[in-house]
Amino acid sequence: MSIRYFEDFKVGDRFTSAGLTMTESAIIDFARQWDPQPFHTDVEFARKWSFGGLIASGLHTMAATLRLWLDQGVFRSCSLGSPGIGEVQFPRPVRPGDTLRVITDITELRLSASKPDRGIARIRQVTINQHGEAVLEQDTTVFLKRRPVMVATASASC
Repeated sequence: MSIRYFEDFKVGDRFTSAGLTMTESAIIDFARQWDPQPFHTDVEFARKWSFGGLIASGLHTMAATLRLWLDQGVFRSCSLGSPGIGEVQFPRPVRPGDTLRVITDITELRLSASKPDRGIARIRQVTINQHGEAVLEQDTTVFLKRRPVMVATASASC
């Protein structure tokens, strides 16, 4: 993977991740630790509940989205982290056996007004299942390193 900087991206760039299949055991294990609601942890309860079966926690879907996005390596060499994400939507539940992919679009690029060594990217992420249906939609801001400027120093001769 080549080293990329803020200047190497443009609005409209799109990146699609590899897939990750959500297993029943992974859904239950995550939920037991982080979101222990019965429709995430109890198959029998979930079958009788409003979703008609076990579903992944939204937090699990967000974590899977982050992992898939990071595994792409697109911002690996230039990411300076994120100050936060915007509103997150879960248009449909994630179920055992669903294979998720993340589609990331760069929607805005601007230079930082306070830190000249970085730029700011706004990205739109849509996580889809194997049917191409959105299961998560979010906007995220990411700080990106700018390309270093090489300053030539001339030695003064007397």
